[in-house]
Amino acid sequence: PDRWDGAPVQMDPRFIMPEAKSIIAFAFRVMRGSLRGIEEGTFFSNYSSMGYGGLNWLYMPMTMMNVAKYIEDYGYEAIPLGHLSPWRAIDNWGNLRENGNRPVEPGKPVPDVMVHLRIAAYLCGLGEIGWSKMFLTPQFGPRQRLAVMMTEAELEPDPIMEPYLCDRCMMCAKDCPGDCIPRDKSVKVNLAGNDVEWADIDLQRCSVYFRAGEILEDGEKGEYMPGRDDVAPGPLSPFARKPANVYTHGEGISGSIGCTRACMIHLEEQGKLGNKFQTPFRRKPMWRVDWSAE
Repeated sequence: PDRWDGAPVQMDPRFIMPEAKSIIAFAFRVMRGSLRGIEEGTFFSNYSSMGYGGLNWLYMPMTMMNVAKYIEDYGYEAIPLGHLSPWRAIDNWGNLRENGNRPVEPGKPVPDVMVHLRIAAYLCGLGEIGWSKMFLTPQFGPRQRLAVMMTEAELEPDPIMEPYLCDRCMMCAKDCPGDCIPRDKSVKVNLAGNDVEWADIDLQRCSVYFRAGEILEDGEKGEYMPGRDDVAPGPLSPFARKPANVYTHGEGISGSIGCTRACMIHLEEQGKLGNKFQTPFRRKPMWRVDWSAE
């Protein structure tokens, strides 16, 4: 837990379990095959279900609860924080939500504290944060979702990994359909004495282009996304309207073409990943839907 010294109050896990001796990070593999249907343009729901929402809401919580029970059987408290923080007090930009909530007493954060999962995984030695802000592991590159557990059991810590996976090739930025990953604007932080940098992602644009929408200009109207009238289907969506969420929030219709697929392809070509395959992932030019055609 000492590696979290300097963490913002609203993101400091030590406020959740002050007596914690250990913080454990988990990486749950996103199967390469769960992206195949999007790559082919024929089966989109599998990534959002098996590689996203189903991992977050089903597989990860069950695994975390079982590991926590194992630790508690030895007499040490364990909190299976998992991946989800639906009641978090801060928004995606780290600002407190304006909802009137307050701390239970002076000196404590507003509940709920949100642990920054990618930073947690970095501090626990699982891998590195790439330019795209995606977490990269030596086994799977960007293909995992992260979870965290805290416990009062004292465990031997792993060293923080020396970064070597992300070589700033910028394929993530090149292939991002919404230009959400800048090449020349970054966020810099110091984590346990190490300087770490990633792109300053445009999260508002990403929230549209991740769902394979396209933001309209000059007052044009679109009906692709509920609650917005300025978004049309983009070239990475075959759907006239965004399909319903899977497991409440899994809706990665774009298949994370830049930050996951382009990055994965590059790392596989360099032979950097432990999870190796008999065939390359991309086997033909990437398709696009022409929504201007009648």
